[in-house]
Amino acid sequence: MKRHLIALLLAFAPAPAFAESYVSVMDKDTFLSLIDGRQLRHGFYPITLNVLGNGEIQGSAIGWDITGSWDWQDGYFCRDLTWGGDPLGYNCQLVEVRSDGRIRFTVDRGAGDSAAFRLR
Repeated sequence: MKRHLIALLLAFAPAPAFAESYVSVMDKDTFLSLIDGRQLRHGFYPITLNVLGNGEIQGSAIGWDITGSWDWQDGYFCRDLTWGGDPLGYNCQLVEVRSDGRIRFTVDRGAGDSAAFRLR
């Protein structure tokens, strides 16, 4: 069952369209100011992530632990994740934010699927 859910974690779910637009986060300091001390929670699936300032990622999705690391490269959030012991690989993602506390990650440097989270 876990193998069938990997696609969910990779893309989480397509982000719904909203009237309010997202603004790209282009630098690491801005990204850190958004996530510092906050959790990322998916609104539909039981996914909770902590992206820590020291380069670690911790959390859980659908009952399995998420661990990993991240860095910032050329305006993108680049992460390497393991979910329930299975490596998900390295991917650089476009980060966008809205004023209502939503943050969206789009895989493949903004060319792939997106996942939106609430900052809590």
